[in-house]
Amino acid sequence: MSKDFLISTLQSMENPKRENRDKVANIVRNNKDLFKHLVSVTFMVDDKISIKAAWILEWICTHDNLNCMLPHLDEFTKNISRVHFDSATRPCAKICEHLAHAYTSKKENKFQKALTTKHIDTIIETGFDWLITPQKIAVRAYTMNALYLFGLQKDWVHPELEYLISSKIIKESKGCKARGTFILALIKKHQKI
Repeated sequence: MSKDFLISTLQSMENPKRENRDKVANIVRNNKDLFKHLVSVTFMVDDKISIKAAWILEWICTHDNLNCMLPHLDEFTKNISRVHFDSATRPCAKICEHLAHAYTSKKENKFQKALTTKHIDTIIETGFDWLITPQKIAVRAYTMNALYLFGLQKDWVHPELEYLISSKIIKESKGCKARGTFILALIKKHQKI
């Protein structure tokens, strides 16, 4: 199956309702070759079809198997900073959070070897960019979680994250304040260990 077929399938998806995302995700699941095209279309960042591709990419990573991202880590991390539509940034931020969870998991998994320092640094850099630019609450929440988790491995991340939350994010919406307060508590708890 081709990239054009995937684009046509994405274009026929009317909205991000669960049944629509699951329908397109099933097509990708049943045609494994389409996954690489899904990643590619997600990063056609100036075309609104990238939004629908990002929805499906996040849906598969969340509900199926994050391992399908393993061969695409270079492309994903190289391009996440280019995503600019709000509705595409949110799924990418959630995938970053999934990657951080996998990398910092106590249960051994493939991401602990596959995620390179360059991948992690790029996710962290993009995450901080997302936190200092206008973004939706969900993007901020997923990003704060991811940065907290990567900060368990990289000492410099927590102080920067703590400063940014305290000086900026906590003063924004109630949702940002709640998540920011939660992350600050986790950082303080980790500092005592």
